[in-house]
Amino acid sequence: MIARACSRAWRALAGWWFAPLPAERLAALRVLVGLFALAYLSSRLGQLLALPGLPRGSWRPVGAVELLTSTPWPRPVVTALVLATWALAVAFVLGLAHRWLAPVFALLLLLVLTYRNSWGMVFHTENLLVLHVGVVALAPASDAWSLDRWRADRRGAAPAPADGRHAWAVRTAAALTVITYVLAGLAKVRLGGDAWTTGDQLRNQIAMDNARKLLLGDAMAPLATLLLDHPRVLGALAWSTLVLELGAPVALLGGWWARAWAVSAWGFHLGVVLLMAIVFPYPLVGVAYAPLLAVERPPQRVLAWWRRRRGGR
Repeated sequence: MIARACSRAWRALAGWWFAPLPAERLAALRVLVGLFALAYLSSRLGQLLALPGLPRGSWRPVGAVELLTSTPWPRPVVTALVLATWALAVAFVLGLAHRWLAPVFALLLLLVLTYRNSWGMVFHTENLLVLHVGVVALAPASDAWSLDRWRADRRGAAPAPADGRHAWAVRTAAALTVITYVLAGLAKVRLGGDAWTTGDQLRNQIAMDNARKLLLGDAMAPLATLLLDHPRVLGALAWSTLVLELGAPVALLGGWWARAWAVSAWGFHLGVVLLMAIVFPYPLVGVAYAPLLAVERPPQRVLAWWRRRRGGR
């Protein structure tokens, strides 16, 4: 009986995971994730290229870099890796030779960002980006809206149909987004306990973080002092945070559930900015929630409008 139940559950999960999705959904995800990665690398290009000049005492290899080396890499190696990663990010966005170049980009992005994290503070805000890039890189994400598709069209190849090959990567990326929030919620319960559910831990975090900013000469968050004297409000915010994070799996139901949860999660990150001036760029620009949404529809509407406009001339 248990074996049959497990078998049915597995078939249901596989049926959902591989239920066909249009190639445009995965292509839109590729473009969004790739554009964010490209912008992220571009905004930090100078910092990444300057890593070899940091004091040797700051070197603490972590993650994949720790497995590869115990000493910093020479400047020419770092420069080559950073510039190659940037160039491959462009290819990723354009969908150029995706089958071959995208996995290399995913690997180099992991190495470059891990290498940066080996010189001081570890930025866990980059983890979901790297995971999403890795998943999309292993999927046929250039079957639409790409240079690969353009070349296939010139050869007379038929458009890629909706397929489970396009679905598994989108749903894996969605599951990864959900898992990160669930883990964050579990960490709050495990480490904060009652202090979190009463709002005391949240109040202390807001106060300490903004006090540290003042001591270092940075600006305080806009709403930092406004809520510190309102424990009931902080308690409600703490509980709503737990509900949001531990309840993240409802987003996998899709449709209204996914949209409502994504908007709520975005609002949570906006609140973090207003209360603590801490920016999580990947969710704040909305790309972290792209796997949960029908992100291909807005550009499809724009393309349809453009074709109608051109056809009316």
